[in-house]
Amino acid sequence: MSIIYILIPIAILLTALGVYLFFWAVKTEQFEDLEKQGMSILFDDDAKADKGLADKGQADKQQPIESPVTTQESTEDTLKQYDKK
Repeated sequence: MSIIYILIPIAILLTALGVYLFFWAVKTEQFEDLEKQGMSILFDDDAKADKGLADKGQADKQQPIESPVTTQESTEDTLKQYDKK
């Protein structure tokens, strides 16, 4: 029974810390742009990489990135193949 005298203050402290961190995150606008990170994975950083290499004079050394699906037609063909399964 004496353990409850330790657990209740710890629970109150952890709850207070959680509430404080939540309000801190809201105040510092951590929840303003929730889709930025999710959308950033969809876009290539080729433009940034090309600019960085061109600045260093290394643009001719960069290997082109080959995509397995390059056209709309091949994308549709791939989708049809999966629909057949």
